[in-house]
Amino acid sequence: MKIVVLDGYTENPGDLSWDELGRLGELTVYDRTSLTDEDEAIARIGDAEVVFTNKTPITRRVIDACPNLGMISLLSTGYNVVDYVYAGEKGIPVTNVPTYGTASVSQFSIALLLEVCHHIGHHDASVHAGHWADCVDWCYWDYPLMELEGKTIGIIGFGRIGQAEGRIARALGMEVLAYDLYPSDSGQELAEYVSLDQLYARSDVITLHCNLTPENTGLINKTSIAKMKDGVILINNARGQLIHEQDVADALNSGKMGAAALDVVYTEPIRADNPLLKAKNCIITPHISWAPRESRQRIMDCAVGNLKAYLAGEPIHVVNL
Repeated sequence: MKIVVLDGYTENPGDLSWDELGRLGELTVYDRTSLTDEDEAIARIGDAEVVFTNKTPITRRVIDACPNLGMISLLSTGYNVVDYVYAGEKGIPVTNVPTYGTASVSQFSIALLLEVCHHIGHHDASVHAGHWADCVDWCYWDYPLMELEGKTIGIIGFGRIGQAEGRIARALGMEVLAYDLYPSDSGQELAEYVSLDQLYARSDVITLHCNLTPENTGLINKTSIAKMKDGVILINNARGQLIHEQDVADALNSGKMGAAALDVVYTEPIRADNPLLKAKNCIITPHISWAPRESRQRIMDCAVGNLKAYLAGEPIHVVNL
């Protein structure tokens, strides 16, 4: 059986091993495959039965051109890069990795918030540039610093990751509000469930941990921002399409929004003309919440498990059948 990994580099830049996957068939791993050239993906999949992808699209044309395909597996949770509906019509299971990033993504969200509160990176660079050595006072700070105890955090999307963040926020002394389409008993133990409008009005910090759907695309826009407190802090390491980037940039530049810290943007890699790059008080990191080695090892382990289950005739983590 032939197995192809189309874009394995971000999952495994060299610190993990493909050996367990290789033991299950004839494995070919490509670091990168074009995101726009379907012919390249078709040529690389060829007559393989199993293909793994992270961000390389598997379109209807690719599926039709690779008739041996029996399984398409994501090296991620999101599966929008695959035409999973059409794959399902052809009886091809599409599998994903559903739970690998709970700890890393919630931790990173809080790290973004702490960076907004203390500007640690800036002050470290300032010290290394000699500004402390030249300072007439024994200390200095270039930005207002913020204490989180007693502040209110509103978490939109209160599943595994949102609740993990809620636990950390409570440990920091924050009041936790939550909005979710499906409230849970575990969520009620951590937070007060409220409507979106209540969350906007009451939160000092708003964080996003919801799935991207047609209904919530552009959820954070000038209309919703107008309902928020002046000076609100926005954290997004879920999906870039959840926010209207120009509206958020405008809110930052006007001072309505105090700060934003983002690990995701609408188009990735970020475009040079993205308005957030020039917005005031905006921290942007290159989509790395998911990337600790421990988290990526869980992806690898799940990918192997998905293939073993497929070979046993009982596919797991199937999103389309």
